[in-house]
Amino acid sequence: MPYLCGVSTTILAIESSCDETAAAICRDGVILSNYIANQTIHEKYGGVVPELASRAHMQNIVPVVHAALQTAFPSMAPKDALSTVNAIAFTQAPGLIGSLLVGAQFAKSLALALNVPLIAVHHMQAHVLANLIEDPKPAFPFLCLTVSGGHTQIVLCESPDSLKVIGETMDDAAGEAFDKSAKLLGLPYPGGPLIDKYAQQGDPNRFKFPEPQIPGLNFSFSGLKTAILYFLQEHTATNCTFITDNLADICASIQHRIISILLNKLKTASLETGIKNVCIAGGVSANSGLRKALTEMGEKYNWHTFIPAFQYCTDNAAMIGITGYYKYLKGEFTDLSVSPTARAEW
Repeated sequence: MPYLCGVSTTILAIESSCDETAAAICRDGVILSNYIANQTIHEKYGGVVPELASRAHMQNIVPVVHAALQTAFPSMAPKDALSTVNAIAFTQAPGLIGSLLVGAQFAKSLALALNVPLIAVHHMQAHVLANLIEDPKPAFPFLCLTVSGGHTQIVLCESPDSLKVIGETMDDAAGEAFDKSAKLLGLPYPGGPLIDKYAQQGDPNRFKFPEPQIPGLNFSFSGLKTAILYFLQEHTATNCTFITDNLADICASIQHRIISILLNKLKTASLETGIKNVCIAGGVSANSGLRKALTEMGEKYNWHTFIPAFQYCTDNAAMIGITGYYKYLKGEFTDLSVSPTARAEW
């Protein structure tokens, strides 16, 4: 179906795939509001507890939607603001099934009450299209390195509705490698941002970690995690304060290797496809070292690089809204029988 022209549309978007409850308003491709409620309860458990996440979503979803409407339409009562909504977009997959269910059921109920279309969005596709939220936007075709706690992919993007995964992790995701390395170092959850913090004061060449030799455009991080474990066991066996004494350098060296694995594959993808419009997306794209390294590699290889603002890197509803907007233009709606799915192919 061709894109509709001259159609003004307002999308209410809902994201609840993991432990962030988020809502956003997107009008004609412009984000008017983007609210996120984080769940700090998981910190003491060292990771997201699915049942606790679902309960927190149930508590947060109405206040978050209310805040998004108030910010987007400050002069209107929430009920009147809802009357301007043309469609409800929500994360349908992938994610924690209990978390997805809360967002999906809320979206379906609201769509039914307002008598507006329902738009199901793939979470990882939305991360990619977060690059279309702000100017300058990448021109199609572009490559997107999508890096999060659960996914690591290289995506070939030919249009908003033509996205193809051309490389992905064979085992662990890069975000998982960051978090599990942080746990080995005794850092609290979530550890990835703390590795980034300490790495800024460290020497990335102090310690050498192996780079997996995986053919093609796929990734592997399980071997790197094992190498880091053995490295720490070896050094702490003879010096119990080794980690504390060398924390910044260890973090910098770990981060340097993870980034080199990511960007070397991205460089290969650019060479193979001839595409020089290059983006990053996903929670790990908030990492300062990755953002700096991509910019430097872009300058070296004459790429046009694009990096989303921090608020659009981690899980958020604005990316669901912009994806829902393009789906709305093509009339890609779903019905009330739709069910969330923990795992979903593109």
